Amino acid sequence: MNQFDHALEQLARATAVQSFDPALIRKISSPEREVRVTIPVVMDDGATRLFEGYRVQHSSVRGPYKGGIRFHADADIHEVRALAFWMTLKCAVANIPMGGGKGGITVDPKELSAGELERLSRGFVRMLYPVLGPKVDVPAPDVNTTPEIMSWMVDEYATLTGDTTGAAFTGKPLGKGGSEGRALATGLGGFYVFEALKDKLGVPQSSRVVVQGMGNVGGNAAKLFQQHGHTVIAISDSKSAIVKDDGLDIAAVEAYKKEHKTLVGFPGARSISNEELLELSCDVLIPAALEHQVTHVNATRIQAKVILELANGPTTPEADDVLFANGVVVVPDILANAGGVVVSSFEWEQNLKNEHWTEQVVFEKLQTLISTEANTVWERAHALHTDLRRAAFIVALERLGVH
Repeated sequence: MNQFDHALEQLARATAVQSFDPALIRKISSPEREVRVTIPVVMDDGATRLFEGYRVQHSSVRGPYKGGIRFHADADIHEVRALAFWMTLKCAVANIPMGGGKGGITVDPKELSAGELERLSRGFVRMLYPVLGPKVDVPAPDVNTTPEIMSWMVDEYATLTGDTTGAAFTGKPLGKGGSEGRALATGLGGFYVFEALKDKLGVPQSSRVVVQGMGNVGGNAAKLFQQHGHTVIAISDSKSAIVKDDGLDIAAVEAYKKEHKTLVGFPGARSISNEELLELSCDVLIPAALEHQVTHVNATRIQAKVILELANGPTTPEADDVLFANGVVVVPDILANAGGVVVSSFEWEQNLKNEHWTEQVVFEKLQTLISTEANTVWERAHALHTDLRRAAFIVALERLGVH
């Protein structure tokens, strides 16, 4: 099952709980536009190399397409299509005036020099600029793309079109139209969702937390939970995982990894496998790394009370059914990790209005919005006697259906 099949199965699970107009379901099951491009890049040695790029524009029903661009060796059209689908639903759940899109280039960016990476980034825009723009499609960073890459893209777009708003791309550096708080937004949004639902979830005021992944999202989430009195007992990176029953000092873990390039050997902690990390006894498990981590294979062994999905698609539909039956509450990705796109939409709004909001204003707006929608999804789940993912899909579909 590829990721888009996985997404459509989630859709089918939701529509089995509440019926919708078949025309809406057919429309949401297929992207409005898919673009594949071949990007020629002159490499440092003078040779020209061709790269394959994608942009999937899933739905513009609620506003301009919105979604990241990832540079990854395994990026393909199925993955990008699924991520665009989830972005449509995520924007609807978050109740922001944007639709869903996603982009990607099949490349390992670590193999490129800075100059080659810039030429590739600008080439992507040159191939796609007629279908991009502040009122059409507003890309953002994703896996292996950075504020610097966004600054190259917005500059190329401005050169080609004369646009002066900077609103064609978000996730830009602060000095080039970026928003305060963007780096923290996804992890912080997830924490705000957790805080809004904490009492209803039945977890302790000081919870034991396991985090899979310590990139921008996982690392920030781990620090936020620790700063607010929770105990992070385990964390992983792409190669290793560590556990310490009385809690890890996340700042010390990050410093150790920076120095040693690994988590293995962190003082006082023991090394475990990624599989073992997912199955630890804890109050909150936060998958913040890859898709398809909790599956029908390991779902029965999950001991967490709550799974807070900060990665996209970490739980398969088969696992959802097992977890629901076992009383494990899954706070779904289209709600839990929506903080990133919410603050991206704030950046877009600031650019269009030629404003710059303080970090405090950004975070207050994010908390108000995300907490409201978390409670909306919770109430719908309980009214329908279903899980939070199906409830989130239903809320999104209702909002898409009125346009």
